[in-house]
Amino acid sequence: MQGTTAERWVQRWDRQQENSIPDREERFRVMIDVVRAAVGTGPAAVVDLGCGPGSLSARLAAALPQVNVVGVDADPLLLGLGVANTGPRVRLVEADLGYPTWPDRLGLAGPWDAAVSSTALHWLDADTLAALYRTVAERLRPGGVFVNADHMAPGLSTMDGIATVVRQARTARVGTDRNEDWAQWWQALGEDHELAPLLDGRPPAPIDHTENELTVTEHAELLRAAGFAEAAPVWQFGDDHVLVAVR
Repeated sequence: MQGTTAERWVQRWDRQQENSIPDREERFRVMIDVVRAAVGTGPAAVVDLGCGPGSLSARLAAALPQVNVVGVDADPLLLGLGVANTGPRVRLVEADLGYPTWPDRLGLAGPWDAAVSSTALHWLDADTLAALYRTVAERLRPGGVFVNADHMAPGLSTMDGIATVVRQARTARVGTDRNEDWAQWWQALGEDHELAPLLDGRPPAPIDHTENELTVTEHAELLRAAGFAEAAPVWQFGDDHVLVAVR
């Protein structure tokens, strides 16, 4: 696969993500601000959980020149697109975050300076997510941060619906609701013959896409139970949050 093909599909991935995340680039900037506040300007190790094709990993490395990022994802196709489209300080590796031993298998015992995730962990059920949070807490250095950006409801019955409406209205105002959506992107990808080797490398059983629907409060509670000293959102638009936990 040519690098230009990977670049084209990753750019198309970014646009389809904005179909439901109209402020995705600002959300990325907030996450980078948090990591910068935690690691300063010196060398640092950051792990990107559920990195997909490496959109956040690449932005982190570009914004923080002394940072090395390891992106972890279970989908070899997305990783293949990212490997052809990221720089030398980004390493993308395949692993299932549901298995607690994945950091040791990848040589990522730690200590890490930061861990991040963007629009990925809602696919994990609550028990698996709690175990992952414990894994991250065990490997982060004291003062290290975990930054999770995702759709997380506020956790109040009336406010949950209002928060969703607010995000959807914002999406309509900026026009990203007209972007290709997630299902359309995957359908088009399957029709690109140049990507056949990557498509053939995907597991025969589809990756589970059942959302856990945890609220931002429930995420924070799981993080504190996992060993983090503090956990709270630092940015929100509707039901879209950037949640930060400090080790």
